[in-house]
Amino acid sequence: MAYREFVSLVHKSTKRDYLARVTQRDKAEVAEMAIKFDYDYWDGSRETGYGGYKYDGRWRKVADAMVAAYGIKPGMRVLDVGSGKGFLLHDFREAVPGIEVAGIDVSAYGIEHTMEDVKPFCQVGSAAKLPWPDNHFDLVISINTLHNLYNYDLDAALREMERVGRGAKYLCVEAYRNEREKVNLMYWQLTCRIFHTPEEWAFEFKRSGYTGDHEFIFFE
Repeated sequence: MAYREFVSLVHKSTKRDYLARVTQRDKAEVAEMAIKFDYDYWDGSRETGYGGYKYDGRWRKVADAMVAAYGIKPGMRVLDVGSGKGFLLHDFREAVPGIEVAGIDVSAYGIEHTMEDVKPFCQVGSAAKLPWPDNHFDLVISINTLHNLYNYDLDAALREMERVGRGAKYLCVEAYRNEREKVNLMYWQLTCRIFHTPEEWAFEFKRSGYTGDHEFIFFE
């Protein structure tokens, strides 16, 4: 298991006003809206989620980096656990024509609004119970998803990623290293259920038997 930076290229380009997140509007109210993972989360106000999650090509650099790191070639299978609107899967298909992609997300709205070229390969479902056979995918990824699960579903999801993957695996989750980052994370998050340090995440990985790579997003 290695620490690899892919998502950091995108995350670090975003500026965040942490205090405004909790002073402009009742944080509990907007979190209740966001956790439904419906319109408000994806395409509503920035206060309740993404503020309009539109394709802008930013994930292509992540797809290219993963293709290079994991040697993804035509005919291989890639699964995105928490695929959202399918932006990254779309970019994978452009980066490597001929690969097979699959996506799963708890959000019916996200799947309904998935990009048309990958929509047939994506479905609503739970990360804790993946509907594919053992050793089915050459690369299994999950970005900014698993920290939204309660600990029992997190454990199951890690085991499921390990089960369906026959090759590389990678996940990205939020974490904190000090009190400032913990407070910033709590201010900014809307849907997070797991608040872990890197050491706690390492404990979760070991307990579940997850052997893939990982990356942490810190709110500095």
